[in-house]
Amino acid sequence: MARRAQLYEPDLPKEERVFYYESETDDPIKTEGQERGEPRLLPEDYQYIPKNPLVKLYSALLYRGFKLFARHYANSYLELTIIGRDKFKKVKGGYVLYGNHTNSYHDAFSPALVANRRIFTIINPVALDIPGIGKHLPYIGAMPLGTSPSLKKRFHESIDKRLRQGNCLVIYPEAHLWPYYTGIRDFPAGDRSFTYPVRNNLPVFTMTTTYQKSRRKGQVRPRLTVYIDGPFYPDPAKSEASNRADLARKVQNTMKSHRDKNTYEYIKYIKKGTKK
Repeated sequence: MARRAQLYEPDLPKEERVFYYESETDDPIKTEGQERGEPRLLPEDYQYIPKNPLVKLYSALLYRGFKLFARHYANSYLELTIIGRDKFKKVKGGYVLYGNHTNSYHDAFSPALVANRRIFTIINPVALDIPGIGKHLPYIGAMPLGTSPSLKKRFHESIDKRLRQGNCLVIYPEAHLWPYYTGIRDFPAGDRSFTYPVRNNLPVFTMTTTYQKSRRKGQVRPRLTVYIDGPFYPDPAKSEASNRADLARKVQNTMKSHRDKNTYEYIKYIKKGTKK
């Protein structure tokens, strides 16, 4: 089933709605560079936070247009329902939002509708090569992971700055995109992605995407329901390592608590060597 992302993908025939995997780090969707086995590197002078005022203006305008398109896309294509958005009102300032990674364009667009702050999203640099939208992602808040020691340092500093500014940081700790997957996978980086809320003493929310049969006649592709939970706070009496582990466990358990809300399996995932 390995394929490239499409903005408005057609309903897949039943024989194509299956993916055989060896491990949870397999990638059902690949960019051209991934298919060729080429790593996606960032230039050493990559700017995570633009300094040029014209670039800042362009970014602000593009983000407004992005939110308008996201609303249209969510209503007309995704059939998106958001439950629990009022929970964000419990906090002031920045926060970190963790989601399960199961829909390429929903995961790009919907957090802007879900969160009540401007979003900045940690992405794999390969996402910059997604046809159509990839090259525009940095202007609407995408923060590609650093690919060298100096870039990694500036990446972490930029993330902390965006959080101090009162924004929402979006993280998909499963890392690998599995379209329409109805389970919750392990976090490949363990609890390392929970460093940001602990280091900045900020609350954490979860955004769990689930799938149900479409209400539209003849449509095979499912509709989406997103559940918001939180806030979860670091404990100032605990060490950074303990807080990271606690938050990772709370986030994963909370996501797993919504698994039974999935009532429709659009794509079947089968581990190689097991029976269908």
